[in-house]
Amino acid sequence: MPALALNYLGQGALLMRDPTAVENPFYRLFPDDWILPAVVLSTAATVIASQAVISGAYSLTRQAIQLGFLPRMQVCHTSAHEMGQIYVPLVNWSLLVAVIAAVLAFGNSSALASAYGIAVTMTMLITTLLTWFVVRHAWKLPLVVVLPVTLALVAVDVLLVVSCSLKFLQGGWFPLAMGLALFGLMATWARGRTLLLNAIRDNDPPLQDFVTALAAETLQRTPRTAVYAVANPDTVPQALLHNLKHNQVLHAQNLILTVRFHEQPSVPVAEQLELQALAPGFWRVTLHYGFMDSPNIPEALGRCRAPDLPIEPASTSYFLSREIVVPTPGAGMARWREALFATMARNAGSVADYFRLPDNAVIELGTRVQI
Repeated sequence: MPALALNYLGQGALLMRDPTAVENPFYRLFPDDWILPAVVLSTAATVIASQAVISGAYSLTRQAIQLGFLPRMQVCHTSAHEMGQIYVPLVNWSLLVAVIAAVLAFGNSSALASAYGIAVTMTMLITTLLTWFVVRHAWKLPLVVVLPVTLALVAVDVLLVVSCSLKFLQGGWFPLAMGLALFGLMATWARGRTLLLNAIRDNDPPLQDFVTALAAETLQRTPRTAVYAVANPDTVPQALLHNLKHNQVLHAQNLILTVRFHEQPSVPVAEQLELQALAPGFWRVTLHYGFMDSPNIPEALGRCRAPDLPIEPASTSYFLSREIVVPTPGAGMARWREALFATMARNAGSVADYFRLPDNAVIELGTRVQI
């Protein structure tokens, strides 16, 4: 930061002495013999900065997925010791395409600089506004301290945003358009998931009454464990209904599993597993994770210590319900947003891969849901 501040002050001093240097104040700071080393230094700095941006994009994408704002994507862990070292292929290739498209479309560094300026200053302003909630509501600092500091920072940030907005038509529109597009995708996914869960809740019978009545039936039971992964733990899983209807068989042990992601970085291991007996042969299992945790369902179920619930990996089957979204006219979302959500749902990553389920123990059953 001190080096950056001195550099900016030096550019300002140069412009005060020589206004024509506005065409490229950074490189005009150097003598002609130093231009090539300055280009090498700038390129190295750009590579370092790009790596930080890419790593940050991976981390933010995974957190958005776990908080329910993006569909599941393939997340590759590149370290056996550091949980945060991940690689998201879709994000990596999307960034590559976006960068190449931006360079080809803008054609010169001046237009890119305009886009970069608005992106940075808007980020600074948004960060300052969000900081208000942290220091006021999380840190509980008094208003007399928080308000003047926040207003001073907002005043500086607004001044920078306004100054950069003069270049809106020269490329500043690009980061705003990209931000709106990403916001539209995330808002559509979050709203669509809410509508989907509501539709499932309205159409499926209540879980407790169903399993209580089912426990009294004399159905053939196979001596295995069935894990039904569901988003709503209060209704009967579609996979369970299909299993009973078509196979006419019930497993000896049935786990209704729900994974909850919380708005905190991590959940202690001792607090991740919640087990509740529903009826003979039926349990409700809730796994709690933070948005920085890496979910691993088989490993978590291995920590079940109920005396009447022995879970053997070799005799455990994971039943997954894959919902096929059918857009319909109604009060849910605009038709184009429903079609967009259906497309995102079809292309979402595999639940089995995301929760690290063994490939040879997963059974997927599909169902059509209207939203």
